[in-house]
Amino acid sequence: MGTVANPAPLGLAGFGMTTILLNVCNAGFLPLNSSVLAMGLAFGGFAQFCAGMLEYPKGNTFGFTAFSSYGAFWIALVMLIFLPKFGLIAPASPAGMAVFLGLWGVFTAFMFVGTLKANRVLQFVFGSLIVLFGLLAVAEATGNTAITRFAGFEGLFCGAAALYLAMAEVLEAQFGHAVLPVGAPASTPMVTTSMRVAA
Repeated sequence: MGTVANPAPLGLAGFGMTTILLNVCNAGFLPLNSSVLAMGLAFGGFAQFCAGMLEYPKGNTFGFTAFSSYGAFWIALVMLIFLPKFGLIAPASPAGMAVFLGLWGVFTAFMFVGTLKANRVLQFVFGSLIVLFGLLAVAEATGNTAITRFAGFEGLFCGAAALYLAMAEVLEAQFGHAVLPVGAPASTPMVTTSMRVAA
């Protein structure tokens, strides 16, 4: 059997690009539009979920949990926005959305602990994602659009970091050595530390 491809760049790119697109809207540069819903469903949702499934046979519990969960998050978020338009479900209340986002923030905080033995870029992705979920939850609870806009700018950095890590892994796999710095632990090659955090 030949070398098995690393699914982490697919998951990171799906997460990163969708996060960037959504937060371009949160920051006020564009209104929320169908491009966000399509990207969230297809790339942030389905492709990222597939990446999680591909981590399962590799025995990577962290990657499996992270990609599958955040893939499901994007699918759920699209459903929350899309289904009420057709009268299939009632729109979520601001309080309901605040709880939804807050729970994802708690989940991300636990996942962040798991990155402490991984590279610095992955730590930044999860750390900034905790902040993003927290800001968005507060914005929903208070109705403060200024917080939403600030969260949008913060989310752009989070998404960009995930996309950067995805491309760093693709380039390392392609060239056989690290091309972009990610702050990998000195004792472990970068490719094995992106979404695999066990010693």
